[in-house]
Amino acid sequence: MNQHHRSDEANPHYYYPYNHKPRSGRTNLASCAVATAFLIAVAAAAVAVYYFLFRPKPPVIVVNGIQFPSFSAVNGAITFHVNQYVTVTNPNRGEFSHYDNSLQLVYAGEPVGIIYIPAGVIVGGGRQRMSAEFDLQKYPLPPPGDTMEIETRMKLAGSVRVLKLFKHRVESRVECTVWIEVTHGTVSGYRC
Repeated sequence: MNQHHRSDEANPHYYYPYNHKPRSGRTNLASCAVATAFLIAVAAAAVAVYYFLFRPKPPVIVVNGIQFPSFSAVNGAITFHVNQYVTVTNPNRGEFSHYDNSLQLVYAGEPVGIIYIPAGVIVGGGRQRMSAEFDLQKYPLPPPGDTMEIETRMKLAGSVRVLKLFKHRVESRVECTVWIEVTHGTVSGYRC
């Protein structure tokens, strides 16, 4: 009977599981480097997604019109009623809660008056039409001549929810210069 006997000398490629060399420190270091690079790449991707998709943006205010339904300039004082119509767009995915809103009138660099606009909510990606009305009664004024220049300064401020977890404060302003024909009390033009 022929018996075949294996020996290490006869087969140098024979694998002995208990007789292998332990991993070197270089292999462990390389594994840690790859894992760290992967985690940095995931963190960078998360920041990029947040920056491009969820970063809070201020609302966009577009002035649709400014009217002075009543206007008079007599005896060194002006009296008028002004309406400013705007469309506010929320460019964020989350809702915009606005609560710190105002419309200020300025003549010759000096504030004439301010009104506060009621708070509200605009859904993510939504639009809302708003109007602000201002009544000014007998404000002392040097004679303006044929045309009078008034500025309106509107501010909308509030907060936007990001990922339904975080609140970020955002603010938007729009300033308009309005030219009024004093003799007729009509708006000859405005620029925002």
